[in-house]
Amino acid sequence: MSLPKAELHLHIEGTLEPELAFELAGRNGVQLPYGDTDELRKAYQFDDLQSFLNLYYELMAVLRTERDFEDLANAYLARAAAQGVRHAEIFFDPQAHTKRGVELGTVVEGLWRALGSSAAEHGVSTRLIMCFLRDDSAESAMETLRAAEPYLDRIVGVGLDSAEVGHPPVKFREVYEAADALGLRRVAHAGEEGPPAYITEALDVLGVERVDHGLRCMEDPALVERLVRERVPLTLCPLSNVRLRTVDVLAEHPLPAMLDAGLMCTVNSDDPAYFGGYAGDNFDAVRQTLGLSEERLRELARNSFLASFLEDDEERRERYLAEVEAYEFP
Repeated sequence: MSLPKAELHLHIEGTLEPELAFELAGRNGVQLPYGDTDELRKAYQFDDLQSFLNLYYELMAVLRTERDFEDLANAYLARAAAQGVRHAEIFFDPQAHTKRGVELGTVVEGLWRALGSSAAEHGVSTRLIMCFLRDDSAESAMETLRAAEPYLDRIVGVGLDSAEVGHPPVKFREVYEAADALGLRRVAHAGEEGPPAYITEALDVLGVERVDHGLRCMEDPALVERLVRERVPLTLCPLSNVRLRTVDVLAEHPLPAMLDAGLMCTVNSDDPAYFGGYAGDNFDAVRQTLGLSEERLRELARNSFLASFLEDDEERRERYLAEVEAYEFP
């Protein structure tokens, strides 16, 4: 669906398609444990979040140079633009690269080669958000934040991702306080596999401005009421939820009920190479399976721009919102 939209929940490492993985493996002399792209694609079947993460981290071995990260980001931006994405706030996982010997500067500079020219090349404005791995230590996260300080002219915010259960937001209180002091925006994954209490903790302890996922808020009516009252954006990822078995089938996804409750929902792709669809594919899926009306779809697109970190360019935000209102559904 080419409805103009912002993508606010997108892990750039999760856009690594099998074809590009093999291309980069050949370029860098990395031996993948798969015979060809078909065999690799068959491995993109997951029982839960951890089974996905195992493959996700394994395939990162092919990302070595600035050129690799540039090619990865450009491939995503081209696909996103073709599906109506006009603005993308892109997550990256520095610890997943530095712990295997790839310098933080290599990652940021490589990504920025693509992001810095994206508006001109792809018609997609961008922001870059650095995520901490919640199943790593808070000390490692703080070291990563300090190492990133020379690049904060290119990094707009921090996030928290990877295995959620057993790693509550409070673990990263001091890191988020330090990020706030540096003027960084704050988001965090919460309420995907973790309980609703993690959402509350992310708001109260980390001071997050958006909640990534957040679908389990529906188990706590008082939390829903708060999220509605405070207009806290939720970056939902419907196809991801199904592929990771957070929701058994798309027809059971709580998105319609969340919209009916007045929650500020957005629809995003998460790790689209692994989960079977980019941003437009997710919009198509919820339209077809959940029967969302054109006005509901327009609301989701409108929310995505309102929730974007575009405070430094309100003129651009207003232009994007006007495009949403002018869009004619096929």
